[in-house]
Amino acid sequence: MEELILSNRLVIIPTYNEIENAEKIIRKTMSLEPGFDVLIIDDNSPDGTADIVKTLQKEFQERLHILEREGKMGLGTAYIKGFNWALEKGYEFIFEMDADFSHNPDDLIRLHKACSNGADLAVGSRYITGVNVVNWPMNRILISYFASRYVRVITRMKIKDSTAGFVCYRKNVLETITLDNIRFKGYAFQIEMKFNAWKHGFNIVEVPIIFTDRQEGNSKMSGKIVYEAVWGVITMKVGSWFKSYKKAA
Repeated sequence: MEELILSNRLVIIPTYNEIENAEKIIRKTMSLEPGFDVLIIDDNSPDGTADIVKTLQKEFQERLHILEREGKMGLGTAYIKGFNWALEKGYEFIFEMDADFSHNPDDLIRLHKACSNGADLAVGSRYITGVNVVNWPMNRILISYFASRYVRVITRMKIKDSTAGFVCYRKNVLETITLDNIRFKGYAFQIEMKFNAWKHGFNIVEVPIIFTDRQEGNSKMSGKIVYEAVWGVITMKVGSWFKSYKKAA
């Protein structure tokens, strides 16, 4: 039987061992107005995260969805899977959000408003009005801030928070970008998606948010992810010289 879509807004939340946060983030998101549907993409969490989601599906029928994968395959591939699912189901506004409350679900409303008012891609930005990060150690703030500056220098994009993972896409952006050609799997995925949207000429708006480091669970940041972001930006930029980008209508 075909699933009933009750909203044109879908929040995609990848999870791996988020049992401390899963129920709370789902309930908070479901409480918002206008309504948001939620798609959890779980990478076979050994802590039982998927079981919590499946239990909650009985309460939030037709609004809470889950896709389970065999194991950890990277943030980027999780979102690509979610994007394709969302497009297949006909959602107009597709959001990315972390499970650990580092992104405030209340800000989904502001991202949705930005896209409703003309933005094709709304970015929840930590750096558009200074440095709005809470509970991060100084070295991580500096790495993140200067990484975004580095991306601006290499790519010439004007986005101040290119590594942000709290965003809203209108579906035409995801329909235009060739998702199967997105190559990065870690946080460089966020840069690559924004770069492609920018090259296609979509209207990108940054919405100021306050980013709060997770209170429960463990961070997924690693040296490999940083390495991919640093060197990946250069290869992405060089590769763009040999590609053509269909301009957004």
